[in-house]
Amino acid sequence: MSQPPSTSKTIVLPLLVAALLGGGVAAGVTAVIVDGNAGDTHTTTVIRQSAIAAQGANGNRANAAEGLTAADIYQRYAPGVVFVHSEIIEQTNNPFDPFGGAQKSESTGSGFVIDATGDILTNNHVIDGATPDSITVQFADKKTLKATVVGKDPSTDLALLKVDPEGLDLKALPLGSSKDVHVGDPTIAIGNPFGLDRTLTTGVVSALQRQIQAPNGFAIKDVIQTDAAINPGNSGGPLIDSAGRVIGINSQIETGGAGQGNVGIGFAVPIDTAKAILANLKKGQSVQRAYLGVTSLTVDGQLDALNLPVNHGALVQTVESGSPADLAGLKAGDVQATLAGGASGSSDPVVLGGDIITKVDGKAITSSDQLSQLVMSHKPGDKVKIEIMRKKVTKTVTVTLGKRPPALQTG
Repeated sequence: MSQPPSTSKTIVLPLLVAALLGGGVAAGVTAVIVDGNAGDTHTTTVIRQSAIAAQGANGNRANAAEGLTAADIYQRYAPGVVFVHSEIIEQTNNPFDPFGGAQKSESTGSGFVIDATGDILTNNHVIDGATPDSITVQFADKKTLKATVVGKDPSTDLALLKVDPEGLDLKALPLGSSKDVHVGDPTIAIGNPFGLDRTLTTGVVSALQRQIQAPNGFAIKDVIQTDAAINPGNSGGPLIDSAGRVIGINSQIETGGAGQGNVGIGFAVPIDTAKAILANLKKGQSVQRAYLGVTSLTVDGQLDALNLPVNHGALVQTVESGSPADLAGLKAGDVQATLAGGASGSSDPVVLGGDIITKVDGKAITSSDQLSQLVMSHKPGDKVKIEIMRKKVTKTVTVTLGKRPPALQTG
């Protein structure tokens, strides 16, 4: 598996408020107004918001027929966005308390209705560690109901909640496809930042195919980057396109080391990732993924100065003890080196002397990401043939892939 990149990204953690503590947040609303003055006459004209139709790949505007504005989308779909509350009890290690201790706090985040049966999609980290009977969701009409966790997948940071739909007029949000998204497309985020319920922010798709790290250490791929303002409490809320379809689940922000506030770089787990595991989540089944147990570095032109014996592949950096890779005899190196010209002009560490994975089942490996994708295309228990270059000698080993552990242990 490829090694997660070192970043300063911060998970948009649910807003945590210690019990018995309170605070106030002041918010302002800004309207765009044009003033025209003619003599003593003062005329105020309110500018009507224009439609936010996006230019599609085929040259057609995605919602030109409806002419949806951000206000239109909010009116239609904000009622389907919920305010998620839960109670977190964290054990504390107090050397002066022989019986241990516990600290109680409240977690808040966002979620959205996906069907009429009461299913609600959110981030796993919004409800992680919550006491089961403490999770509630609040709707736009202020009606609050208890919710149960039906299924969760820490590796994609997704969870499915359920409420009893009896007597509810549920407003399900339509699910789009992240494959249809292009850089520059308009985006709308609806959520509950800092406890301010059903807040709308707008922006564009800033980049595609980003990679972020789930709280359990595994990489989440094909992530959508947006400049729509996302803050703590937005976690689990929808990222919506100009036609009102959900294209992602808002999950993390880049803080630039300046705290937890938004700096214009947010990340959403693609909705296609959620759709691929929804069937498992609805059945309460864990998502089983194949696991090799290595972290690696792409071998390409940037490593030419290291005089490696091949010019493509994945250079093994670490091998998890007891993993399928370890049992099959794959080896990491033991020579520390630095690679000049890394992020921000710094020198990135490289471990030399380990195996270079060049093929999996006869398919040439061109990057560590490709290695990861090939492994995940298999099921636990599958046997794969891995060709490696070890000290300028080509070897082939057969690996029986395992089941991905709950958390990444290797560095």
